[in-house]
Amino acid sequence: MQSSDSAEIDDLVVPLVSFRRDIHANPELAYEEHRTANKIEEALRELGLEAHPGIGGTGVVASLKVGSSDRTIGLRADMDALPIHEETGLPYASRNPGVFHGCGHDGHVSMLLGAAQHLAHTRRFDGTVHFIFQPAEEGRAGARAMIEDGLFERFPCDRMFAFHNWPDLPAGTISTRPGPIMAAADKFEILVEGRGGHAAMPHQTPDAILAASDLVTQLNSLVSRRISPMSTAVLSVTQIEGGTSHNVLPAAVCVVGTVRTFDAVVQDRIEESLRQVAEGVAVASGTRVTVNYNRYYPATINNAEAAEEALTAAAGVAHAELAPQPAFTSEDFGFMLQACEGAYIWLGQGRGNEEIPLHHPRYDFNDDVLATGIRLHVALVERHLVS
Repeated sequence: MQSSDSAEIDDLVVPLVSFRRDIHANPELAYEEHRTANKIEEALRELGLEAHPGIGGTGVVASLKVGSSDRTIGLRADMDALPIHEETGLPYASRNPGVFHGCGHDGHVSMLLGAAQHLAHTRRFDGTVHFIFQPAEEGRAGARAMIEDGLFERFPCDRMFAFHNWPDLPAGTISTRPGPIMAAADKFEILVEGRGGHAAMPHQTPDAILAASDLVTQLNSLVSRRISPMSTAVLSVTQIEGGTSHNVLPAAVCVVGTVRTFDAVVQDRIEESLRQVAEGVAVASGTRVTVNYNRYYPATINNAEAAEEALTAAAGVAHAELAPQPAFTSEDFGFMLQACEGAYIWLGQGRGNEEIPLHHPRYDFNDDVLATGIRLHVALVERHLVS
C-alpha cells in the first residue's frame, strides 16, 4: 500500500477510536442493536452510500460499486455485545448494567467503517463491495437470520471475508488457515426424572441425582471411548441443577453441556452416542431420561483458495502466518461460509503476556490494531477486485 494511503488510514483512526469507544459505552445485546445500527447507517450515508437496515432483524448492509465488473466481495463485522457486567473501570465503560462489549465487536464495526471510508475515497478496484454489519453473533445466529432474510439474493457475493480480534496473537499479526478454523457448537440438555421422595427412604424412588451423576461420568469418557483418537472433539458438562433440600430426593435433575467438533461425521457420532448413554442410564436407574440436542452453530470451514488469498493480502499489510490449528470456540460466520465461499481470519491484538482473554469482564479491544484491520479489509478488496 502506498505511503499516502497509510497516512490517510492513520488519519482515520483518531475519529474511529472515539466512535469505537462510544459503541463500547453503549452496548446492545443480540437483536437489540438499534442505536448501534443507527450510528452505522449515519456513518455510511455520510460516505454517500445507501444503507439498507433491518436485514435479519437489526443488520445493516451497504454497497459500493466501482467500474464495470460484475465481481463482488462481502466483508462482515458483528455488532452485538455480551450479557456480562464490565469490570474495566475505563472512562468509556458500559453505561448499560450487565451488558458489555467483551468480545471486541465494537472494534470490528469500527474497522469495517474505516475500510468503507477509505475505499469510497480511493476507489481503486473494479467490482462491488458489500459491507455487512451483522447482529446477534453471540449465540443467537444473526448470520443465519440475515441469510434467511435474503442477504445473498439481495447482495450476492463471489467471496466472503470476516475477521476477529485475537488476543492470543501479537498485535498486528494476521493468521488464518484452509479448512476448519472454528468449531461447530452444539448444546445438550438432559432431563433425568425420578419420582422424588424422602432422602431417608431412597429405596422407594428412583434416584435422579445418582442417575445424573452416572450420566456425567459416562459423558466425560464419551469422546475418549467413542471417537477415534485421530479425530478431534470436546464434550463438556457445564451445568447440573436439581434439589432444594438436604433431606429430599428431587424428582428431576437437569444436566447441560456443550459439544465442539470440526467434522460432521464426528458430530453425528457424538450425538448418537450421547443418546445411547442417556438411554442406558435410564434403564439402569429406573428413571426417565429426555435428551434435547441442539446443533446451533456449524463449524467455520474456510475455502482453501480464499484462505490463501487472505494470507497473500495480509502479507502486504502486516506479519501474516498460517494458523497451525483451529480453535474450539465457535462463530456463526460458519453459516455464511456454507452459503458462499470465503475465509475467516484472526487479527492479533495481544499486548503481551498479561493479555486479558475474550469474554472476560476486564477485556477491552486494542485500539492500536484499528489501522491494521482497515488495511486488511482494503487489501482483500483490492486484491479480489483488482482493476
